[in-house]
Amino acid sequence: MKHLLVIRFSALGDVAMTIPVIHACACQHPELRITVLSREFVRPLFERMPANVSFVGADLKGRHKGIGGLNRLFAELRPLGIDAVADLHDVLRSKYLRMRFRLAGIRTAHIDKGRREKKALTDAVEKKLVPLKSSFERYADVLRRLGLDVTPRFSSLFGDAGGDLRTVVGVTGEKGTDTWVGIAPFAAHRGKVYPLELMEQVVAALAAAGCRVFLFGAGASERALLEQWEQRHEGVRSLAGKLRMDSELVVMSHLDVMVSMDSANMHLASLVGTPVLSVWGATHPYAGFMGWGQTEDRAVQLDLNCRPCSIYGNRPCLRDDYACLTLLRPETLVERIKQLIESKKD
Repeated sequence: MKHLLVIRFSALGDVAMTIPVIHACACQHPELRITVLSREFVRPLFERMPANVSFVGADLKGRHKGIGGLNRLFAELRPLGIDAVADLHDVLRSKYLRMRFRLAGIRTAHIDKGRREKKALTDAVEKKLVPLKSSFERYADVLRRLGLDVTPRFSSLFGDAGGDLRTVVGVTGEKGTDTWVGIAPFAAHRGKVYPLELMEQVVAALAAAGCRVFLFGAGASERALLEQWEQRHEGVRSLAGKLRMDSELVVMSHLDVMVSMDSANMHLASLVGTPVLSVWGATHPYAGFMGWGQTEDRAVQLDLNCRPCSIYGNRPCLRDDYACLTLLRPETLVERIKQLIESKKD
């Protein structure tokens, strides 16, 4: 094998989880050329990869939309000399591209998402609460089926020193001896989101304790709310809409702690070596989506018989009250954040 195509279109968190595996593969097989195919907006994640990794952005809403667009995309990829395809997504689009390559005589392999085990993990009656294989291992397994011996190893996109803070200092200010805490309070589904009125209490308590708090979010409604928090609490700065993804990664690399839901921001902060205190509601770390290098003792979660009820947090609450999130007290989060800050100093 000389040229491997890796396919993973979305979502952001899942794409971020490919980084440690692709990085390790590139380092452990420097003779191998790797092309990553994903949506254009995730390109910044791959800009600091080893030299044998390149990126192709797919325009799935325009030029590469539909069957005709996928045929066009296949035609654009063929001249690259790809001789193996690793499908880390296994959805209709990637299956179609995989089929085209296979018919062209090119070896392919795809991810086993473990749907049966995940269904048992979230079963309301006969729940099997056991740790499942992580997404990192599932991704690595695809490469192994193609004959690549890969052991996921990774520290940070920026190395131990973190990103160049000078590139964002106009927004963040100098760090000095301040304790920086990042908070990303949003997620794609309600079953993952800690009640925002309670999270504001966490923000207020940290600011009152002298922490510099940076808020992460995207979209107009999230930006509006975070700017309200910024106005109400001294020492709080909303970054929503102020920085691009690559610059947000720089800020994350200098945080003492990141606080996130089970969401993309957990994975982004993990990629720059930052400790993440993650909040889990309807979902559970056992499903295999914990951030790279994060340990289960950094997960905040309540022991309820109904948890987990969902892999992605998109199912309606069986109790109708989202107790897994609403019963989690702000004081608990603040205490856990302070403990993580102190442990980092030791």
